Amino acid sequence: MLIYIDESGDLGWKFDRPYGHGGSSRFLTIAAMLLPDALDHLPARRIKHLYREGHWNIAHEKKWVEMPTVSRLTFARNAVKLRESCDQISYKAIVVKKQNVSGAFCSDSNKLYNYMLRLLLLDEMMKHRHVTLIPDPRSIKVENGSRLHHYLDMMLYEAGADTKLESVSRDSKSCLNLQFVDMLAGMVEIHHEFKKSTCWEILAPHIQVKHLFF
Repeated sequence: MLIYIDESGDLGWKFDRPYGHGGSSRFLTIAAMLLPDALDHLPARRIKHLYREGHWNIAHEKKWVEMPTVSRLTFARNAVKLRESCDQISYKAIVVKKQNVSGAFCSDSNKLYNYMLRLLLLDEMMKHRHVTLIPDPRSIKVENGSRLHHYLDMMLYEAGADTKLESVSRDSKSCLNLQFVDMLAGMVEIHHEFKKSTCWEILAPHIQVKHLFF
């Protein structure tokens, strides 16, 4: 099982100013796409279609925040079509309401990020003999990239799972599937952060979302 992960929002705690104008995001979203290795090429096809349709420069990664509304809607519909045509592909997300977070989670970004991923993925990982976790190394920088792997590996061990976990970092500039997950995360985040929900309403029946500290 391959698991691609990316996030939207930030790990700042400055709430006395608006987000984007000196303040931090009020929510943090981590999104994941899970699929077997044999289907790894399918999400990438959907992203290639977006590049062709939008006449985007393939040498420049198109992030969710840069996408026009028409492309966002096309992505949402294509993500649903992909999910409906392949029940082995699934989308998941976890959203934290940061203003309700306190204690050690605020002082150590690793703890919050790792805890979120544990809640999001551990039960799913336990179902498989081999899991490859694929984060974007340019995403939120935690203290040590290997720390996340060791944390999840320990959680699997303590749960008695017979799962071999592998972690492989890929740059989203050259990984279309990570770009796919960036768009999933962005769609979930703007629904919560800005109440921009048109794309979310298309996707919502096809993604499992957990809420934390709401």
